[in-house]
Amino acid sequence: MGELFKQLKDRLEQEQGLATATIVQGPDHIGSRLLIYPDGTTVGQLGNAELETVLIPDAIAALWNAHASVHTYTVPQQSTQATEQFIHYEVFIEGFPPPPELIIVGAGHIAISLTTFAKALHYRVTVIDARATFATRERFPHADELIVAWPDEILSQRPLYPSTAIAVLTHDPKFDEPTLKIALSRHMGYIGAIGSRQTAEERAERLSEQGIPAHQLQRIHGPIGLNIGATSPEEIALAIMAEIVAVRHQKQ
Repeated sequence: MGELFKQLKDRLEQEQGLATATIVQGPDHIGSRLLIYPDGTTVGQLGNAELETVLIPDAIAALWNAHASVHTYTVPQQSTQATEQFIHYEVFIEGFPPPPELIIVGAGHIAISLTTFAKALHYRVTVIDARATFATRERFPHADELIVAWPDEILSQRPLYPSTAIAVLTHDPKFDEPTLKIALSRHMGYIGAIGSRQTAEERAERLSEQGIPAHQLQRIHGPIGLNIGATSPEEIALAIMAEIVAVRHQKQ
């Protein structure tokens, strides 16, 4: 088994995202393949450094969108001639995103139902709460990961991707505001925070005073969830999960 194929196989088995780029038409190196990881690092070679550089943004976009298509690139020919010449390549790029992830901050009643809905939709679910009496396996038997710690400390140490959604359900500024500051500093797919419209406005004002620009604050879905008239914890969890799915499919 070739080393490149082995790395591709291992990455897919571990459900970690990557994209592949294969030359399908051009003057040379037909069939050469490159693996592209979420941070832009690559494994393999296409035989043309300029081509490898210019396709990385398209490969990363395909990674998160799960797209597969042929892209055409025109790059300078590597030549000693005084006149610069260009060559054309067609490259098949295919993205393999990791499973969607939901991070729930706050292990209250809504979080229990939200975990159930998310697992039914094949999300990987992490629940974080600094209160050990709430974040227990008895309450969250189906969570993939249960962490008792300050949420912002955990989030600052782990990768957060466009396939990651976060639902902040703490009702407590000392938990939710540091958490939101970390989330807003990353390119996450969905950021939601519980609370009334007035609570959301007051929270936005405090975050603004801490230096978070207005265009970033607009990324927060708050009040969290679609407006379906939800009142019970189960209905609120349903509204939240519906909004997460809608944003993921660009319907919100």
